[in-house]
Amino acid sequence: MAVLPIPSPAARRPRGSPARTFLSGALLLAVATLLGGCNMIVMNPAGDVAVQQRNLIIASTALMLLVILPVIALTFLFAWRYRASNTEATYDPDWHHSTQLEVVIWTVPLLIILALGAMTWVSTHTLDPFKPLTRLAPNKPVPADVKPMTVEVVALDWKWLFIYPELGVASLNEMAAPANVPITFKITSSSVWNTFYVPALAGMIYAMPGMQTPLHAVMNKEGEFQGLSAHYSGSGFSRMTFGFRSLSREGFDEWVAKAKASAAVLDRDAYLKLEKPSEAVPIQHFGTVENGLYAAILGMCVAPGQMCVGEMHHIDRAGGAGRESEANRERLDYDNRRAWSGHEAPGATFPASGRAPRSTVQPEGMMPRDQDKSRGGVNEPKTEPDQGQGNALPGADRAPAPAQLNNQPTERHPH
Repeated sequence: MAVLPIPSPAARRPRGSPARTFLSGALLLAVATLLGGCNMIVMNPAGDVAVQQRNLIIASTALMLLVILPVIALTFLFAWRYRASNTEATYDPDWHHSTQLEVVIWTVPLLIILALGAMTWVSTHTLDPFKPLTRLAPNKPVPADVKPMTVEVVALDWKWLFIYPELGVASLNEMAAPANVPITFKITSSSVWNTFYVPALAGMIYAMPGMQTPLHAVMNKEGEFQGLSAHYSGSGFSRMTFGFRSLSREGFDEWVAKAKASAAVLDRDAYLKLEKPSEAVPIQHFGTVENGLYAAILGMCVAPGQMCVGEMHHIDRAGGAGRESEANRERLDYDNRRAWSGHEAPGATFPASGRAPRSTVQPEGMMPRDQDKSRGGVNEPKTEPDQGQGNALPGADRAPAPAQLNNQPTERHPH
Protein backbone atom coordinates (compact mmCIF):
# COMPACT_ATOMS: atom_id res chain seq x y z
CA MET A 1 0.00 0.00 0.00
CA ALA A 2 1.46 3.32 -1.06
CA VAL A 3 1.86 6.00 1.55
CA LEU A 4 1.15 9.48 0.34
CA PRO A 5 3.68 12.09 1.41
CA ILE A 6 2.46 14.56 4.02
CA PRO A 7 2.96 18.13 2.86
CA SER A 8 5.16 20.31 5.01
CA PRO A 9 3.63 23.19 7.07
CA ALA A 10 5.09 25.67 4.60
CA ALA A 11 3.43 23.86 1.72
CA ARG A 12 0.09 23.71 3.54
CA ARG A 13 0.14 27.43 4.30
CA PRO A 14 -2.11 29.37 1.87
CA ARG A 15 -0.21 31.83 -0.22
CA GLY A 16 -1.60 35.35 -0.48
CA SER A 17 -2.05 36.67 -3.95
CA PRO A 18 -0.51 40.00 -4.95
CA ALA A 19 -4.01 41.46 -5.37
CA ARG A 20 -4.95 40.43 -1.81
CA THR A 21 -1.77 41.97 -0.45
CA PHE A 22 -2.40 45.18 -2.37
CA LEU A 23 -5.99 45.41 -1.09
CA SER A 24 -4.86 44.85 2.49
CA GLY A 25 -2.29 47.61 2.21
CA ALA A 26 -4.81 49.97 0.61
CA LEU A 27 -7.27 49.26 3.42
CA LEU A 28 -4.67 50.04 6.08
CA LEU A 29 -3.74 53.25 4.26
CA ALA A 30 -7.41 54.28 4.07
CA VAL A 31 -7.87 53.66 7.79
CA ALA A 32 -4.75 55.71 8.57
CA THR A 33 -6.07 58.52 6.37
CA LEU A 34 -9.38 58.54 8.24
CA LEU A 35 -7.59 58.66 11.57
CA GLY A 36 -5.57 61.60 10.27
CA GLY A 37 -8.81 63.59 10.06
CA CYS A 38 -9.64 63.11 13.73
CA ASN A 39 -10.05 66.31 15.69
CA MET A 40 -7.34 66.33 18.36
CA ILE A 41 -8.34 69.66 19.89
CA VAL A 42 -8.61 68.10 23.36
CA MET A 43 -4.92 67.24 23.19
CA ASN A 44 -3.99 70.51 21.46
CA PRO A 45 -6.12 73.17 23.20
CA ALA A 46 -5.82 76.94 23.09
CA GLY A 47 -6.83 77.86 26.64
CA ASP A 48 -4.70 77.58 29.78
CA VAL A 49 -7.32 75.63 31.75
CA ALA A 50 -7.71 73.10 28.94
CA VAL A 51 -3.90 72.87 28.65
CA GLN A 52 -3.62 71.98 32.32
CA GLN A 53 -6.35 69.38 31.91
CA ARG A 54 -4.50 67.98 28.87
CA ASN A 55 -1.30 67.74 30.90
CA LEU A 56 -3.19 65.93 33.64
CA ILE A 57 -4.45 63.36 31.13
CA ILE A 58 -0.92 62.80 29.78
CA ALA A 59 0.64 62.50 33.25
CA SER A 60 -2.05 60.09 34.48
CA THR A 61 -1.71 57.93 31.39
CA ALA A 62 2.08 57.86 31.68
CA LEU A 63 1.89 56.80 35.33
CA MET A 64 -0.52 53.99 34.52
CA LEU A 65 1.64 52.81 31.62
CA LEU A 66 4.49 52.27 34.10
CA VAL A 67 2.59 49.15 35.14
CA ILE A 68 0.74 48.29 31.93
CA LEU A 69 3.75 48.22 29.57
CA PRO A 70 6.00 46.01 31.76
CA VAL A 71 3.13 43.59 32.35
CA ILE A 72 2.46 43.27 28.60
CA ALA A 73 6.18 42.88 27.84
CA LEU A 74 6.69 40.28 30.57
CA THR A 75 3.65 38.33 29.38
CA PHE A 76 5.25 37.82 25.97
CA LEU A 77 8.67 37.20 27.58
CA PHE A 78 7.36 34.48 29.91
CA ALA A 79 5.32 32.86 27.14
CA TRP A 80 8.45 32.66 24.99
CA ARG A 81 10.87 31.60 27.71
CA TYR A 82 8.69 28.90 29.22
CA ARG A 83 7.35 27.48 25.95
CA ALA A 84 7.08 23.71 25.72
CA SER A 85 9.99 23.42 23.30
CA ASN A 86 12.45 25.25 25.55
CA THR A 87 14.05 22.48 27.55
CA GLU A 88 16.59 24.83 29.15
CA ALA A 89 13.95 26.78 31.11
CA THR A 90 13.75 25.89 34.79
CA TYR A 91 10.77 23.64 35.54
CA ASP A 92 9.72 24.09 39.19
CA PRO A 93 6.06 23.16 39.75
CA ASP A 94 6.44 23.49 43.53
CA TRP A 95 7.51 27.16 43.41
CA HIS A 96 5.00 29.37 45.23
CA HIS A 97 6.63 32.45 46.75
CA SER A 98 9.31 35.09 46.23
CA THR A 99 9.73 37.94 48.66
CA GLN A 100 11.58 40.01 46.09
CA LEU A 101 8.76 39.67 43.55
CA GLU A 102 6.13 40.47 46.17
CA VAL A 103 7.94 43.69 47.09
CA VAL A 104 8.12 44.78 43.46
CA ILE A 105 4.55 43.72 42.64
CA TRP A 106 3.04 45.69 45.53
CA THR A 107 5.43 48.62 45.91
CA VAL A 108 5.32 49.91 42.33
CA PRO A 109 1.48 50.08 42.07
CA LEU A 110 1.30 51.61 45.54
CA LEU A 111 3.69 54.39 44.55
CA ILE A 112 1.70 55.00 41.36
CA ILE A 113 -1.57 55.20 43.32
CA LEU A 114 0.01 57.68 45.74
CA ALA A 115 1.23 59.80 42.83
CA LEU A 116 -2.18 59.71 41.13
CA GLY A 117 -3.88 60.61 44.40
CA ALA A 118 -1.58 63.59 44.93
CA MET A 119 -2.12 64.77 41.34
CA THR A 120 -5.89 64.41 41.72
CA TRP A 121 -5.94 66.37 44.98
CA VAL A 122 -3.83 69.23 43.63
CA SER A 123 -5.55 69.46 40.24
CA THR A 124 -9.05 69.24 41.74
CA HIS A 125 -8.41 72.41 43.72
CA THR A 126 -6.31 74.14 41.06
CA LEU A 127 -8.82 73.54 38.25
CA ASP A 128 -11.96 74.05 40.30
CA PRO A 129 -14.42 75.72 37.86
CA PHE A 130 -15.87 77.75 40.74
CA LYS A 131 -12.45 79.23 41.54
CA PRO A 132 -11.39 82.48 39.80
CA LEU A 133 -8.28 82.24 37.66
CA THR A 134 -4.93 83.02 39.21
CA ARG A 135 -2.92 82.86 35.98
CA LEU A 136 -3.37 83.47 32.26
CA ALA A 137 -0.63 81.06 31.22
CA PRO A 138 2.40 79.34 32.80
CA ASN A 139 4.48 81.91 34.69
CA LYS A 140 1.96 84.62 33.75
CA PRO A 141 -0.31 85.53 36.68
CA VAL A 142 -3.48 87.52 36.20
CA PRO A 143 -2.62 91.23 36.55
CA ALA A 144 -4.24 92.92 39.51
CA ASP A 145 -5.88 95.57 37.32
CA VAL A 146 -7.46 93.08 34.89
CA LYS A 147 -11.19 92.54 35.38
CA PRO A 148 -12.69 89.28 34.06
CA MET A 149 -15.33 89.59 31.37
CA THR A 150 -18.72 88.21 32.44
CA VAL A 151 -20.76 86.11 30.02
CA GLU A 152 -24.20 84.77 30.94
CA VAL A 153 -24.92 81.51 29.10
CA VAL A 154 -28.37 79.98 28.60
CA ALA A 155 -28.84 76.52 27.10
CA LEU A 156 -32.03 76.50 25.02
CA ASP A 157 -33.68 73.82 22.88
CA TRP A 158 -31.47 73.46 20.77
CA LYS A 159 -29.29 76.54 20.69
CA TRP A 160 -27.06 78.66 22.92
CA LEU A 161 -27.75 82.19 24.10
CA PHE A 162 -24.90 84.42 25.29
CA ILE A 163 -25.58 87.65 27.19
CA TYR A 164 -22.86 90.22 27.88
CA PRO A 165 -24.30 92.20 30.82
CA GLU A 166 -21.42 94.68 30.97
CA LEU A 167 -21.68 95.43 27.24
CA GLY A 168 -25.47 95.34 26.89
CA VAL A 169 -25.43 92.95 23.91
CA ALA A 170 -26.30 89.31 23.31
CA SER A 171 -25.74 86.69 20.62
CA LEU A 172 -27.29 83.40 19.61
CA ASN A 173 -25.16 80.41 18.60
CA GLU A 174 -22.01 82.52 18.55
CA MET A 175 -19.68 83.71 21.28
CA ALA A 176 -16.69 86.02 21.01
CA ALA A 177 -14.04 86.92 23.56
CA PRO A 178 -10.67 88.67 23.52
CA ALA A 179 -7.62 86.46 23.88
CA ASN A 180 -5.68 86.52 27.17
CA VAL A 181 -8.62 88.03 29.07
CA PRO A 182 -10.19 85.99 31.91
CA ILE A 183 -13.81 85.00 31.33
CA THR A 184 -16.36 84.41 34.07
CA PHE A 185 -19.23 82.28 32.81
CA LYS A 186 -22.61 82.12 34.52
CA ILE A 187 -24.36 79.11 33.05
CA THR A 188 -27.98 77.96 33.30
CA SER A 189 -30.59 76.17 31.19
CA SER A 190 -34.13 76.96 30.10
CA SER A 191 -35.58 73.47 30.38
CA VAL A 192 -33.50 70.29 30.65
CA TRP A 193 -29.94 69.53 31.65
CA ASN A 194 -27.25 70.31 29.10
CA THR A 195 -23.49 70.49 29.19
CA PHE A 196 -21.55 73.57 28.11
CA TYR A 197 -18.32 72.47 26.46
CA VAL A 198 -15.67 74.29 24.44
CA PRO A 199 -12.89 71.67 24.12
CA ALA A 200 -10.22 74.26 23.30
CA LEU A 201 -11.16 76.41 26.32
CA ALA A 202 -11.91 74.24 29.35
CA GLY A 203 -13.68 71.09 30.48
CA MET A 204 -17.41 70.51 30.21
CA ILE A 205 -19.78 71.71 32.90
CA TYR A 206 -23.50 71.25 33.48
CA ALA A 207 -26.20 73.77 32.60
CA MET A 208 -29.28 73.15 34.76
CA PRO A 209 -32.66 74.92 34.90
CA GLY A 210 -33.23 77.05 37.97
CA MET A 211 -29.54 76.75 38.92
CA GLN A 212 -26.36 78.62 38.03
CA THR A 213 -23.00 76.99 37.40
CA PRO A 214 -19.90 79.20 37.23
CA LEU A 215 -16.88 78.55 35.05
CA HIS A 216 -13.65 80.52 34.88
CA ALA A 217 -11.40 80.18 31.84
CA VAL A 218 -9.19 82.05 29.41
CA MET A 219 -8.29 81.63 25.73
CA ASN A 220 -4.62 82.20 24.93
CA LYS A 221 -4.74 81.94 21.14
CA GLU A 222 -6.77 83.72 18.50
CA GLY A 223 -8.84 81.58 16.20
CA GLU A 224 -12.19 80.00 15.39
CA PHE A 225 -13.25 77.20 17.71
CA GLN A 226 -16.38 75.15 18.30
CA GLY A 227 -18.57 74.71 21.33
CA LEU A 228 -21.25 72.12 21.83
CA SER A 229 -23.64 70.43 24.19
CA ALA A 230 -22.14 67.23 25.56
CA HIS A 231 -25.34 66.00 27.24
CA TYR A 232 -28.15 64.44 25.21
CA SER A 233 -31.22 66.68 25.35
CA GLY A 234 -33.52 65.55 22.56
CA SER A 235 -33.80 65.29 18.81
CA GLY A 236 -31.84 68.51 18.11
CA PHE A 237 -28.90 67.57 20.32
CA SER A 238 -26.46 66.86 17.47
CA ARG A 239 -27.03 70.34 16.01
CA MET A 240 -26.73 72.15 19.34
CA THR A 241 -23.36 73.71 18.52
CA PHE A 242 -21.98 77.24 18.43
CA GLY A 243 -18.93 79.09 17.23
CA PHE A 244 -16.38 80.43 19.71
CA ARG A 245 -14.33 83.29 18.29
CA SER A 246 -11.13 84.17 20.12
CA LEU A 247 -10.17 87.62 18.86
CA SER A 248 -7.65 90.32 19.43
CA ARG A 249 -8.75 93.30 21.50
CA GLU A 250 -9.39 95.29 18.33
CA GLY A 251 -11.23 92.41 16.71
CA PHE A 252 -13.44 91.95 19.76
CA ASP A 253 -14.27 95.66 19.86
CA GLU A 254 -15.36 95.38 16.21
CA TRP A 255 -17.52 92.36 17.05
CA VAL A 256 -19.19 94.26 19.91
CA ALA A 257 -19.79 97.25 17.64
CA LYS A 258 -21.41 94.94 15.09
CA ALA A 259 -23.66 93.47 17.78
CA LYS A 260 -24.63 96.91 19.06
CA ALA A 261 -25.56 97.95 15.55
CA SER A 262 -28.23 95.25 15.42
CA ALA A 263 -31.78 96.54 15.77
CA ALA A 264 -32.93 93.32 17.46
CA VAL A 265 -33.93 93.67 21.12
CA LEU A 266 -33.65 90.77 23.53
CA ASP A 267 -36.53 91.34 25.91
CA ARG A 268 -38.88 88.87 27.59
CA ASP A 269 -41.11 88.48 24.56
CA ALA A 270 -38.13 87.83 22.28
CA TYR A 271 -36.69 85.35 24.76
CA LEU A 272 -39.96 83.40 25.02
CA LYS A 273 -39.88 83.02 21.25
CA LEU A 274 -36.27 81.82 21.35
CA GLU A 275 -37.16 79.38 24.09
CA LYS A 276 -39.38 77.36 21.77
CA PRO A 277 -37.60 74.26 20.48
CA SER A 278 -35.89 74.81 17.13
CA GLU A 279 -32.87 73.40 15.33
CA ALA A 280 -30.06 74.77 13.17
CA VAL A 281 -30.94 78.38 14.01
CA PRO A 282 -28.61 80.88 12.30
CA ILE A 283 -26.41 83.25 14.27
CA GLN A 284 -28.23 86.30 15.64
CA HIS A 285 -27.05 89.42 17.44
CA PHE A 286 -29.05 91.61 19.80
CA GLY A 287 -28.05 95.25 20.19
CA THR A 288 -30.15 95.74 23.33
CA VAL A 289 -30.83 93.42 26.27
CA GLU A 290 -33.60 93.98 28.80
CA ASN A 291 -32.32 94.60 32.32
CA GLY A 292 -32.86 91.66 34.66
CA LEU A 293 -33.59 89.19 31.88
CA TYR A 294 -30.93 86.69 32.90
CA ALA A 295 -32.09 86.83 36.53
CA ALA A 296 -35.61 86.03 35.35
CA ILE A 297 -34.30 83.15 33.22
CA LEU A 298 -32.35 81.80 36.17
CA GLY A 299 -35.41 82.20 38.39
CA MET A 300 -37.62 80.45 35.79
CA CYS A 301 -40.07 83.35 35.82
CA VAL A 302 -39.71 85.01 32.42
CA ALA A 303 -43.32 84.27 31.49
CA PRO A 304 -45.86 86.58 33.17
CA GLY A 305 -47.38 85.29 36.39
CA GLN A 306 -44.70 82.69 37.14
CA MET A 307 -43.18 82.33 40.60
CA CYS A 308 -39.43 82.88 40.68
CA VAL A 309 -37.17 80.29 42.25
CA GLY A 310 -35.98 82.86 44.79
CA GLU A 311 -39.52 83.44 46.01
CA MET A 312 -40.06 79.70 46.23
CA HIS A 313 -36.93 79.34 48.35
CA HIS A 314 -38.10 82.16 50.61
CA ILE A 315 -41.43 80.40 51.16
CA ASP A 316 -39.64 77.14 51.92
CA ARG A 317 -37.31 78.80 54.44
CA ALA A 318 -40.36 80.35 56.11
CA GLY A 319 -41.84 76.90 56.64
CA GLY A 320 -44.13 76.77 53.60
CA ALA A 321 -47.26 78.67 52.71
CA GLY A 322 -49.68 76.25 54.35
CA ARG A 323 -53.26 76.64 53.17
CA GLU A 324 -52.27 79.62 51.05
CA SER A 325 -50.08 77.36 48.87
CA GLU A 326 -53.05 76.48 46.66
CA ALA A 327 -53.11 80.08 45.46
CA ASN A 328 -49.58 79.56 44.12
CA ARG A 329 -50.45 76.47 42.11
CA GLU A 330 -50.79 78.20 38.75
CA ARG A 331 -47.63 80.22 39.37
CA LEU A 332 -45.70 76.96 39.77
CA ASP A 333 -46.79 75.42 36.48
CA TYR A 334 -43.72 75.70 34.25
CA ASP A 335 -43.90 75.02 30.52
CA ASN A 336 -40.30 75.61 29.53
CA ARG A 337 -40.48 73.09 26.69
CA ARG A 338 -43.61 74.78 25.33
CA ALA A 339 -45.72 71.61 25.56
CA TRP A 340 -49.00 73.34 26.40
CA SER A 341 -48.69 75.82 23.56
CA GLY A 342 -48.08 73.06 21.03
CA HIS A 343 -44.39 73.83 20.41
CA GLU A 344 -42.96 70.94 22.38
CA ALA A 345 -40.05 68.90 21.09
CA PRO A 346 -40.75 66.03 18.68
CA GLY A 347 -41.37 62.70 20.33
CA ALA A 348 -43.12 63.95 23.45
CA THR A 349 -46.11 61.77 24.33
CA PHE A 350 -48.82 61.49 26.96
CA PRO A 351 -49.05 62.84 29.63
CA ALA A 352 -46.39 65.54 29.26
CA SER A 353 -47.75 66.84 25.96
CA GLY A 354 -51.38 65.72 26.03
CA ARG A 355 -50.76 63.31 23.15
CA ALA A 356 -51.93 59.72 23.38
CA PRO A 357 -49.11 57.17 23.73
CA ARG A 358 -47.97 55.44 20.57
CA SER A 359 -48.75 52.05 22.05
CA THR A 360 -50.61 50.74 25.06
CA VAL A 361 -48.39 47.67 25.32
CA GLN A 362 -46.12 47.65 28.36
CA PRO A 363 -42.44 47.49 27.27
CA GLU A 364 -40.99 44.00 27.46
CA GLY A 365 -39.30 43.25 30.77
CA MET A 366 -41.31 45.81 32.77
CA MET A 367 -43.90 44.76 35.32
CA PRO A 368 -47.15 46.78 35.42
CA ARG A 369 -47.46 48.63 38.70
CA ASP A 370 -51.02 47.51 39.50
CA GLN A 371 -51.62 44.31 37.61
CA ASP A 372 -54.80 43.39 39.43
CA LYS A 373 -56.34 46.80 38.68
CA SER A 374 -55.36 47.04 35.04
CA ARG A 375 -55.17 43.90 32.94
CA GLY A 376 -54.48 41.10 35.36
CA GLY A 377 -50.81 41.00 34.46
CA VAL A 378 -51.52 40.10 30.82
CA ASN A 379 -49.59 42.35 28.44
CA GLU A 380 -52.26 42.80 25.81
CA PRO A 381 -52.99 45.87 23.66
CA LYS A 382 -55.84 48.07 24.84
CA THR A 383 -57.73 50.90 23.22
CA GLU A 384 -57.05 53.39 26.02
CA PRO A 385 -54.38 54.06 28.62
CA ASP A 386 -54.62 52.06 31.80
CA GLN A 387 -53.29 52.41 35.31
CA GLY A 388 -50.80 49.61 34.88
CA GLN A 389 -48.89 51.70 32.37
CA GLY A 390 -48.86 54.72 34.63
CA ASN A 391 -50.85 56.84 32.14
CA ALA A 392 -54.34 57.12 33.58
CA LEU A 393 -57.31 55.09 34.77
CA PRO A 394 -59.41 53.50 32.02
CA GLY A 395 -61.77 56.08 30.61
CA ALA A 396 -59.82 58.96 32.13
CA ASP A 397 -59.29 62.27 30.40
CA ARG A 398 -56.19 62.36 28.17
CA ALA A 399 -55.35 65.92 29.21
CA PRO A 400 -51.88 66.72 30.61
CA ALA A 401 -51.14 65.54 34.11
CA PRO A 402 -52.77 67.84 36.71
CA ALA A 403 -50.66 70.11 38.85
CA GLN A 404 -49.87 68.80 42.30
CA LEU A 405 -51.56 70.51 45.24
CA ASN A 406 -50.13 70.77 48.71
CA ASN A 407 -53.29 69.44 50.30
CA GLN A 408 -53.08 67.59 53.59
CA PRO A 409 -54.12 63.92 53.33
CA THR A 410 -57.49 63.14 54.88
CA GLU A 411 -56.42 59.72 56.07
CA ARG A 412 -53.23 58.26 57.39
CA HIS A 413 -51.22 56.08 55.04
CA PRO A 414 -52.09 52.40 55.61
CA HIS A 415 -48.41 51.65 56.23
